Amino acid sequence: MMNRKRQSVTITMLYIFVIVRQALTDGPRFVEPIPNVTVALGRDASLPCVVENLGTYKVAWIHIDRQMILTIHRHVISRIPRFSVSHDNAKTWLLHVNNVHKEDRGYYMCQVNTNPMISQVGYLQVVVPPNIIDSLSTPSSVAVRENQNVSLTCKAEGFPTPKIMWRRGDNQEINVDRKKKVTIFEGEHLNLTRISRTEMGVYLCIATNAVPPSVSKRVVVDVEFPPMIWVPNQLVGAPAKTDVTLDCHTEAYPKAISYWVRENVMLLPTKKYGAELTENSYMAHMKLTVRNLQATDFGNYRCISKNSLGETEGSIRLYEIPLPTTISKPTEVRSQLHRDRESMSKRNVSKAAQEERKKSKMTSSSFENDEISSQKKIEVRHEYGSGYHTPSSPQLSGCVSMARWTFPQFAAVILNCFFYQRLV
Repeated sequence: MMNRKRQSVTITMLYIFVIVRQALTDGPRFVEPIPNVTVALGRDASLPCVVENLGTYKVAWIHIDRQMILTIHRHVISRIPRFSVSHDNAKTWLLHVNNVHKEDRGYYMCQVNTNPMISQVGYLQVVVPPNIIDSLSTPSSVAVRENQNVSLTCKAEGFPTPKIMWRRGDNQEINVDRKKKVTIFEGEHLNLTRISRTEMGVYLCIATNAVPPSVSKRVVVDVEFPPMIWVPNQLVGAPAKTDVTLDCHTEAYPKAISYWVRENVMLLPTKKYGAELTENSYMAHMKLTVRNLQATDFGNYRCISKNSLGETEGSIRLYEIPLPTTISKPTEVRSQLHRDRESMSKRNVSKAAQEERKKSKMTSSSFENDEISSQKKIEVRHEYGSGYHTPSSPQLSGCVSMARWTFPQFAAVILNCFFYQRLV
């Protein structure tokens, strides 16, 4: 039994010895592959190489695309100071690339100088944000005559290859070849066919490739055309001694010189004339205010607009209209009639009282006749005098104002005089 136990221990010790010896005699080997690394231009990158059982062997880094030895062990061989190497005192050897350039892109080999040599390869991808090439693109400002064709070009570089998009600065739609309208157009060349003034403005070329930041370029497209004028009201009426404003709308590009003319004389801003010009892009609104209109101010006025491509004008005729007359309100007329009626009644009663005093000494029969006549006189005055204005004096000599009376007033006075003579 004891012999068997001794044999078992001996076999185990031999097995451990073999394993240790194999471990000591095995050469270097790579534990894991070198990963592919992607880095943006100008940033820093690191490539790891993990080696086991390196022993006295050395690790070297080589840039295959350049056929350049970069480092051996802890020493940098390349004369490019952006490359360096570090070791974590274990298994990992790191190749550092600072401020990565485009030419740093490519395959990198980690090599161990065994016999035969062992190595593995990793890839460093350098992505480049987009950049618009001005020398190959349309200038930032373009001028074209209306109804002509124009092509806008935008070239960009970067990695991956950038995608080019066009859109308008005011977010309006782009009229592509007069066939369709789009908000965003993709492609290096934007063709505008028979361009119109409504397509004037800023066009943005945007280059993007998923590597920030995206870049853009502004291209200002100017559409040139001679002036045009639209007059909303060619015939304007206004009363004398009032102010009036005349309007003209004009469109032109390049920017036009706009002014007002009367009888071939340019109208400058004065106390008499006030000129105002409101501009918006290629459109303008002209206003002329004529103050305190007099007889000599009525007639023809012209608005003129001119630029380097032509000249045009609009004509406005200013005529005089009478001032509107004021009419009394119906309530005020009724109130005046009511006052006139009360005044006439008071005068009639006063005259009747005077007649009664004059006839107080007469006989009873005569008194009755006088009373009847007086009563008739009052009734007639009430019948014909109501609602009309009569002279304020109760005497007949008040007829000096008859020139302003109406026919009913005149008839009432005649009847009044007639009955008054009979009663007397």
